[in-house]
Amino acid sequence: MDLTESYKKVFPEDVLERYTFEETRSAAAVLAHTNAEEFDHLVTALREFELIPRDVIEPGKNESKIAARLNESFRSRGWREGQYNLKISSLLRLMPYKPAGEKKAIEIESEVESAGYKVDNIRSTVALDVEWNAKDGNLDRDVAAYRSLYDAGFISVGVIVTRTTDDLRALGALYDRPKFLGTTTTTNLPKLKQRMTRGDGGGCPMLAIAISAKCFDPDGDGHDEPEALAADRDQVQALTDGD
Repeated sequence: MDLTESYKKVFPEDVLERYTFEETRSAAAVLAHTNAEEFDHLVTALREFELIPRDVIEPGKNESKIAARLNESFRSRGWREGQYNLKISSLLRLMPYKPAGEKKAIEIESEVESAGYKVDNIRSTVALDVEWNAKDGNLDRDVAAYRSLYDAGFISVGVIVTRTTDDLRALGALYDRPKFLGTTTTTNLPKLKQRMTRGDGGGCPMLAIAISAKCFDPDGDGHDEPEALAADRDQVQALTDGD
């Protein structure tokens, strides 16, 4: 499936500079024009978010907190974790067989309910999941869910917030964390892009937004790094500026 680039036209320049985007079926334009308020929430959340030194210095303790901060940004604006369940009701009408002495049709009602997938954030017809550094199988689950929800008419667009790879690993190296985000079986933009381009999402417009090193603020947490873990500020600046 070919990727589109409508995000270049609808997202403000300051957001485009800090994040890396991919999309199918002009998802960003669909989101901006069909769910303007939700699009504004997304822009604001992306503007407010930043990576801070302790996200890198203590990755084992803070990776889940990164997703939590993003989720909280949406929850505070009225988004909620949600689950779509499927309920199917059927009525079977058995017609009478006169040779057997049957005179009336017999009706049998049955109902089957199937628990669906929980989406991190839902508002109106937008589904949004945050996959910072989870098992990469989550991407298969997310994309398959978006496809089903779109086909059923429940959502108009699916959004996944994830991360880049090489630049964030380079950032970790500057803080003496060479294994930062080094696992190859976790969620990231290249893995999500593979699923998008091979058409796993079907007809659902999908928007991928990747947190990059340009989201990093060395002073963002308001605390100095421990001296032994402090990085060279010029090197950090060069990386986050993209030089």
